[in-house]
Amino acid sequence: MTIQEVYKKAKETIGPHCNVCPECNGLACKGKIPGPGGKGTGIGFIRNYKDLKKISLNMDTIYESSDCDTSVELFGKKFDLPVFAGPVGAVQMHYSDLYSDLTYNACVLKGCKESGNLAFTGDGVQDQVFEGAIDAIKGIGGYGIPTIKPWKKEEVMKKIEMAENAGAIAVAMDIDTAGLAILAAQGKPVSPISVETLSELTASTNLPLILKGIMTVEGAKKALKSGARGIVVSNHGGRVLDETPSTISKLGEIVRAVGDQMTILVDGGFRTGLDVFKALALGADGVLIARPYVTAVYGGDIEGVGLYTQKLRQELADAMLMTGCQTIKDITMNKVSIEG
Repeated sequence: MTIQEVYKKAKETIGPHCNVCPECNGLACKGKIPGPGGKGTGIGFIRNYKDLKKISLNMDTIYESSDCDTSVELFGKKFDLPVFAGPVGAVQMHYSDLYSDLTYNACVLKGCKESGNLAFTGDGVQDQVFEGAIDAIKGIGGYGIPTIKPWKKEEVMKKIEMAENAGAIAVAMDIDTAGLAILAAQGKPVSPISVETLSELTASTNLPLILKGIMTVEGAKKALKSGARGIVVSNHGGRVLDETPSTISKLGEIVRAVGDQMTILVDGGFRTGLDVFKALALGADGVLIARPYVTAVYGGDIEGVGLYTQKLRQELADAMLMTGCQTIKDITMNKVSIEG
């Protein structure tokens, strides 16, 4: 199977809401929820993608050549590349019933582990969604990061304990789902969460807690104060609040504020290894990618996950070769130019 065959099959299997567009830029699906689109006008999703295109790579091929090393160490583990599959939930609602949340999580977890990286898994209204993800993570030696929604404190603590028992390397909370109306409509609302409650959660576990959904310096400082070991600069793919800025436009200032004190990941609009290079140049430690991994699963199952990850790795290595970067640490701000 080739990556082109993965995309072709995905168009046949992924369902009525996603068109598997040649450019996954949020234009064709804006406002499509259920579906993969951004909320309302879709501009949050669209900005994520478009603003990445305002960054270009500075070519430099005058240097002593050696093999490019795309590997990175995060949370005590070494990965072949600093890219991770982002958490995705309710795949039957937003895509098609070829996969359930349980089978999707199991597929992307195994595919990523075999490819040298890992996946974040999603959470859901039904308990078996998180439980299934935990079982799948335990089954592959803990190579996964379960993501918990901002439910009531007692439930979050219970799920953190489940992550510990599964041997997960970290646990995440997508605090950017705090206003997700679709969960309230299903009878299980989520809500914003205070620094004090977050501090109780981080103190309850030895696992690194990663907070996903940070979009301001103030928010990053609150996350740091709570004891979180990492954050994901994320607007939830533009799916929870309309007219947000892009994640890449906020990344630099957040890195400057807290980047020397915690791990900083970013998501939103990343599609290629070149996009990953841009985030690393602006100071991110790694990148989460969600929608394209859905396409990879629906188009090629575990093999599709591997082919897409291989594509990302090769694109990142090519970008490093052509810009004079031999390791991930060599990817710095002087390797890119930013419009405006």
